[in-house]
Amino acid sequence: MPCSCAEWRRWIRPLVLVLYALLLVAVLPLCIWELQKDKVGTHSKAWFIAGVFVFLTIPISLWGILQHIVHFTQPELQRPIIRILWMVPIYSLDSWLALGYPGLAIYVDTCRECYEAYVIYNFLVFLLSFLSNQYPSLVLMLEVQQQQPHLPPLCCCPPWPMGEVLLFRCKLGVLQYTVVRPVTTVIALICQLCGVYDEANFSFRNAWSYLVIVNNISQLFAMYCLVLLYRSLREELTPIRPVGKFLCVKLVVFVSFWQAVFIAFLVKVGVISDKHTWDWDSVEAVATGLQDFIICIEMFLAAIAHHYTFTYKPYVQEAEEGSCFDSFLAMWDFSDIRADVTEQVRHAGRTLLGRPNKMYFGAASQPEHTEHTGLLSGSSSQDPVAPATTSMPSSPSSSGRYRGLGHTPAPHSISAPAGFASSSWDDDSDDAPPPTGDT
Repeated sequence: MPCSCAEWRRWIRPLVLVLYALLLVAVLPLCIWELQKDKVGTHSKAWFIAGVFVFLTIPISLWGILQHIVHFTQPELQRPIIRILWMVPIYSLDSWLALGYPGLAIYVDTCRECYEAYVIYNFLVFLLSFLSNQYPSLVLMLEVQQQQPHLPPLCCCPPWPMGEVLLFRCKLGVLQYTVVRPVTTVIALICQLCGVYDEANFSFRNAWSYLVIVNNISQLFAMYCLVLLYRSLREELTPIRPVGKFLCVKLVVFVSFWQAVFIAFLVKVGVISDKHTWDWDSVEAVATGLQDFIICIEMFLAAIAHHYTFTYKPYVQEAEEGSCFDSFLAMWDFSDIRADVTEQVRHAGRTLLGRPNKMYFGAASQPEHTEHTGLLSGSSSQDPVAPATTSMPSSPSSSGRYRGLGHTPAPHSISAPAGFASSSWDDDSDDAPPPTGDT
């Protein structure tokens, strides 16, 4: 008698776990032992071990991405999630190639570092898409809440007024990193080609030290703005469990940066020196290779964390429409980025010219927010907007545009929106029935 789909799903996960455990516990140590007996160089052994972890990492990440594409029922939330999930395979493959071919490290690492900024941007998109759709009166709700003071070390600064000012400044604080990081990365590439970069050398005679300081300040301020935004809207963000998602993004993006700084410090104090370069050409190459090797291992752990944190299960619905091909094409739609950058530039221009700032959020309600609407944009019309109505997530249309979640009327309170219970995020069993109703 043929097995049903549910029966297959019951034993496929334990089988995969057994295979992974067998590979890590038995096969990998045996391969390392054989390489040691054959007196293979340290560089080759490190590249082989890193390759094993890359081989284990990519299927986990691709499975999560594929499931989101198959159950692409809430485009405004799932599209930034898919972009975040791509971070792990990109980091993993990039670091493995840089480890195996040190001469290409500066080029492939440039792509990885630029994607860091893109990940931070999409995490902000994810948070704001949920808030703008589930709480049409978000600004009014935020204005009546208790004033949030600045956190250390900015606790002496005047607090940002609750409401639109706080929202906009937090967004701008995060978005500045998406500009600073690519710019400093391109500058680093140019300095490397000119021979003045001198990576992993703490000296103010090279460009690396200055770029590290700039990136560090930009990263810390972006993280500070995310934390301040979360503290202000903690109850509203509870249904999507943002803490775990924030930690996943933070640990991959920010910890990898500080990890590189720590390795550079080991070079500075002589722990990593010219006396032990193994198969690398210089101590700088050793530092870069060690960073890439550690990232390959860390991405395996990050893939597991992303699989559970950015799960597809809350988006599964009984009646799903649309094709996977349309969902796949929507994943590559970058019109939202263009809208956000355009609106940010316009606001900066108005500020420099001393013109009155426009309201980015309507006082009573917002226009429908789609993935083609800028994060910083809103209704500039003074005409009243019709009350938002509850709607189910629409399926991909033939033109590739989506209406998204629609608006859910909510009172000016800090409670979670109706129909978006946190229980749907807590269920991690494959056998549980899919959630129904509006999300």
